[in-house]
Amino acid sequence: MTTAPLTELRLTPAAGRIGAVVHDVRLGGDLPAETVAAIEAALYEHKVLFFRGQQHLDDAGHEAFARLLGHPVGHPTVPSADGRYIFELDATKGVRANNWHTDVTFVPSYPKASVLRSLELPPAGGSTVWANTAAAYQDLPEPLKVLAESLRAVHTNDYDYAASLALRPELADNAEIAELFRQVFVSTAFRTEHPVVRVHPVTGEKTLLLGAFAQRIQGVSGADSRALIELFQRYVERLENTVRWDWQVGDVAIWDNRATQHYAVNDYGDEPRLVRRITLDGDLPVGVDGTPSRLLEPTEPPRVAGLVPAEELEADRTE
Repeated sequence: MTTAPLTELRLTPAAGRIGAVVHDVRLGGDLPAETVAAIEAALYEHKVLFFRGQQHLDDAGHEAFARLLGHPVGHPTVPSADGRYIFELDATKGVRANNWHTDVTFVPSYPKASVLRSLELPPAGGSTVWANTAAAYQDLPEPLKVLAESLRAVHTNDYDYAASLALRPELADNAEIAELFRQVFVSTAFRTEHPVVRVHPVTGEKTLLLGAFAQRIQGVSGADSRALIELFQRYVERLENTVRWDWQVGDVAIWDNRATQHYAVNDYGDEPRLVRRITLDGDLPVGVDGTPSRLLEPTEPPRVAGLVPAEELEADRTE
């Protein structure tokens, strides 16, 4: 049996080790299967893809396109903006995700990919930076690779979310607002143990699994945990492993959440910045030794994304 060749996309590299701009593709739920396959192949190669001029997409079109790449899932704790899957980051409400993170790693089967579109932007600033965590692993000296592969880290959402996501100055000092953010984000507190080095299920690459939700290293003291996390995180954040995207309204970015971290630059003061994201159901990470991730808390987990297969959650919604 032969298969049709992939559609050839017109790509422009956005940086040396990560990122590519895709030209001449109008995103939507009606894309041909061969174009979708080409986008997926490019995503695994470049880790993050950028599409200009997608102003035609609304929430429904955003979801329809995302479904071609996987199964959308809602955030485990934060209510969606549309009652379905849209996760909204609205700077006028105070939240700026200016820390290095991989999305939702505090649950075991965290998202495999995210699709983000820009709706409103400041006149200057508001870029997003992505890092290639496979390249970061490759940069490690051999002794550090061996060490990283032996470690497991505990990831959690139970921390000062408001402070970490940099509320606007007039809100950061408001204890009531800060506590409200925390109560929403930690409405259920999760703790998950992941391998520090996971094996990508499609490419077979080894990637560093850390970021802002990584709290400590199992079996290591608090001070040593912080030192180890900072040591490996430095390789992720090396400028050589990053790409910075200056948004235009209508841009869409898709990233492989199993091989990247990202950081939204908070350099635009009180100006508005509105983006909307749909994440796609992921798989259970496995370390180099074959040991999978595991949920530590809660001991009786709720039926939420990352814990229950997306198909079962979808069935719950339609019953």
